[in-house]
Amino acid sequence: MFDHFYHQIFRKTVISFGTLFNNIQIKRESSDGVAEEIIEVPLAYGPTQKFLARIEQQADLNKPVQMSLPRMSFEFTGISYDTGRKLAGTQHFTTTLKSDKTNIKKVYFPVPYNMDFELSIMTLLNDDALQIVEQILPYFQPNYTLTIDLVDTIGEKRDVPITLESINFEDNYEGDYTTRRVLLYTLKFTAKTYLFGPVKDSTKDIIKSVSIGIGGADTSGAGARNLIYKKPIATKNYSGIVKTRLKLDTLPDATIITVENGSKIKADSYITIDDETIYVRSVSGNELTVTRAAYNTVRAEHVGGSAVYGIDESDNNLISAGDDFGFGG
Repeated sequence: MFDHFYHQIFRKTVISFGTLFNNIQIKRESSDGVAEEIIEVPLAYGPTQKFLARIEQQADLNKPVQMSLPRMSFEFTGISYDTGRKLAGTQHFTTTLKSDKTNIKKVYFPVPYNMDFELSIMTLLNDDALQIVEQILPYFQPNYTLTIDLVDTIGEKRDVPITLESINFEDNYEGDYTTRRVLLYTLKFTAKTYLFGPVKDSTKDIIKSVSIGIGGADTSGAGARNLIYKKPIATKNYSGIVKTRLKLDTLPDATIITVENGSKIKADSYITIDDETIYVRSVSGNELTVTRAAYNTVRAEHVGGSAVYGIDESDNNLISAGDDFGFGG
C-alpha cells in the first residue's frame, strides 16, 4: 500500500533538542569570590527514574568512575497531531535534489506534529540547580526556534519552535542520614515539527505540449487559429557535453566565429559559450555564421579555447524548473 521512505525527522528533532543544552557549566567560588571549580554538566538521553534509581542504589557517587551530580537528562515523551498548523493535504511543491539539480521531485505539503520532551536537572546543591536553570530560561520567551534540515536530500529546512510548557521542582530531602539528597527540576517542552511524505519523481510532469486558441471563432470553431508548441526547447546547455572549442577570440558584435572543429556543429541549431546562447545560422568549414544573444542572454567577449556547448534533444529532456521552455525567445 505504501512505499518505504524514512527521512529520520523524529530522530533529527530529538538530537537537535538535546544539542540545545550542551556545554552548560556551573562555577563554584570561594568566600572571596574566586572561582575554585568549573564543572561542565553532563547530558544524557534517558528517563529520570533510571537516574534516580541509580542514585539511590549506589552508596558513593563521588567516585570518578561512577555517576555524580550535577547531571541532566532528557527524554522524548509523547507525540500529537497539531490541528492549528494543518495545511491542505493534497497540495504539493516541486524541488530538486541537492545532488542533482536537473532531477525534479514532487513533495506534498508536510503534516504538523508536536513532540513532547522532558528535561531533568539533578543536583546535590541548590545553588548548582539555580545556576543551570538560569542559563536555560532566558532563551525561552516561551519559544526558542531551531532550524532543522528535516529532508536533507532536497535541502528542506524548517524553523521548529521549542516551547517551554512548565517547570516543576522537587526536593526529596526526607529520610535518614544514609539517604542521599537530590534536587530535581523538571522542564517540559513542546517541539512543533513537521513530517514529510515520500519524495517522488516529477520529471514526467514537465510540460511537453501547449495548445493555445486565439480569438475570432464562431460557435462552430471556424475562424479560430491554434498555435501549437509541441516540444519544449532548452535555452541553455544542461548535459555539459563540449562539442568543440573556440579557435580565436570573439568580440561581442562578431557574427562569424571560428571554432576548432566545425563538423561538430549543425546549422539551424543553438550553442552556448560561457553564459551566452547563440543561434547558428550556417556552417562553413570551421566558421559559424551566427546570431548573438539568443533567448535574452547577453552579448559577451569570449576568448580562444572557450568551450562550445551544443543544445540538442538531450538538453530538452533535462529541462529544469525555472527554464521558460523557449517561450521567452
